Amino acid sequence: MDREPFKDHRDLEIYKKAFEVAMQIFELSKKFPVEERYLLTDQIRRSSRSVCANLAEAWRKRRYEAAFIAKLNDCESEASETQTWIEFAVRCHYMNTETGRELYGTYNQVLAGLVTMINNPTPWLIKH
Repeated sequence: MDREPFKDHRDLEIYKKAFEVAMQIFELSKKFPVEERYLLTDQIRRSSRSVCANLAEAWRKRRYEAAFIAKLNDCESEASETQTWIEFAVRCHYMNTETGRELYGTYNQVLAGLVTMINNPTPWLIKH
């Protein structure tokens, strides 16, 4: 079975999940205090979006296993960073605990998918 099941990165469930949670974070962060605009707000938006952007880049680097894995590692780092910003948002009372738990849990799912891809990149690589 050599056929490519996905046309591009947007077909990946992990990408869809990461994109949707990044959009949730964007909407929620609109309510963060103005004094956090250049701190928490910008950082949580940047890192959550970066998961998606790095996954798109990883998808285009599938010809080279090391480059593919490196970009997936970047995704993993950005997802973990986003979880940290979620913790700050909850502790600073900018986000309620339940919402924070849901978002954090979604990032755990994203991280699990990324780790699976990192540990077994072969099915995703472009065969020469």
